[in-house]
Amino acid sequence: MSADLSDLLQRIDQVMEDRAADLIAFRRDVHAHPEVAWTEVRTSASVMQQLLHAGLEPRRVGLTGVVCDIPATAPSASPHRRIALRADLDALPIEEETGLPYSSTNPGASHSCGHDVHTSAVLGAGFALAELSKAGLLEAEVRLVFQPAEEVQPGGAEVFLESGVLEGVEQIYALHCDPKIEVGTVGSRIGSITSASDPVKVTLRSHGGHTSRPHMTGDVVYALGQIIAGASGVLGRLVDPRAGVNLTWGAVHAGNATNAIPTSGTLLGTLRVMDVAEWERAGEILDRAIKQIVAPYGVQVEVEHTLGVPPTVNEASCVAHIEAASHAVVGEAGVHLTEQSLGGEDFGWYLHRVPGAMIRLGTRGPGLPMTDLHRADLVIDERAIGLGARILAKTAVIAAASPAPAPVPPR
Repeated sequence: MSADLSDLLQRIDQVMEDRAADLIAFRRDVHAHPEVAWTEVRTSASVMQQLLHAGLEPRRVGLTGVVCDIPATAPSASPHRRIALRADLDALPIEEETGLPYSSTNPGASHSCGHDVHTSAVLGAGFALAELSKAGLLEAEVRLVFQPAEEVQPGGAEVFLESGVLEGVEQIYALHCDPKIEVGTVGSRIGSITSASDPVKVTLRSHGGHTSRPHMTGDVVYALGQIIAGASGVLGRLVDPRAGVNLTWGAVHAGNATNAIPTSGTLLGTLRVMDVAEWERAGEILDRAIKQIVAPYGVQVEVEHTLGVPPTVNEASCVAHIEAASHAVVGEAGVHLTEQSLGGEDFGWYLHRVPGAMIRLGTRGPGLPMTDLHRADLVIDERAIGLGARILAKTAVIAAASPAPAPVPPR
């Protein structure tokens, strides 16, 4: 590492030390006022206010998104390089059960996925990078991306992409809370770190009838049961098993009487695929399989399969940059190889367009039991906020000092 680069990384540490308490206060305020997808009005306004106070010029994207460019000011800076850092703003429709003094004040909503931490970390990185920019030391422009609606499909990433948020961006980075690993550690990997996640809805219809004469109608309840029991098996024989395909049903609705075959019924579920190529064909296979399964039962079938989010595929050189930054923050021993998750993350849409990487940021307090995201009792060790901010800011500086990665091939 060059002396100049080492000096920049130390400057980031100093800014983070000075702003640590501010970031925790900001995170607690956001945590106490969670807003679910597409309603992040207060949250985005708070982000705007913080960026303005830092001397930056944020702008709105839609009603609840925020983007802010930090200019490259170093004498050797390239006018054509732009690196992005992304955060997600939305909360989940889950009632909080932590008992924290800054618990959610919005009934039925909470930051039980840690997006308040993601937002605070990108904001903190922005503070540090803004100081470098003011000092004439920033080698590449950095775009801060505060995206709404990560938790729904279609979500905020797709809207942001349509709005041109990635215009001129050569690489993009993000982090995600992981309460399964301790604060002060980071999980990283090259290649897919999450899976595709697609919502699936199946609707069956017939003219209904009496349960004593099922042969005189299409039995939608029985046919739904056959889909539940058989569709996963068909996928397992028609999709490469190395793709990690998983079909799980979350809801089934049909009828309300013991002696009547209903006229309609629905299944709701999620199709998850770890491999990008197989994801692009799994939906067609599922549609065909379901129609073939119910063909003998005389029912009408409609399959609604939506491409939700692709796998988040980390590019190798970008992983090298964010791991180098992580080493500079948590040490060599604090960075571990992590497994690919079956969870979905719409950051994958960005990496469908430009190279980049996402890491898992440890948020579990030392000695505490392992927990998981999307739980009403999720508690984050707040030291992770400053660590995440340092990692993202240092990633941008390290990436700016390195050659740009190769573009993502057109899809």
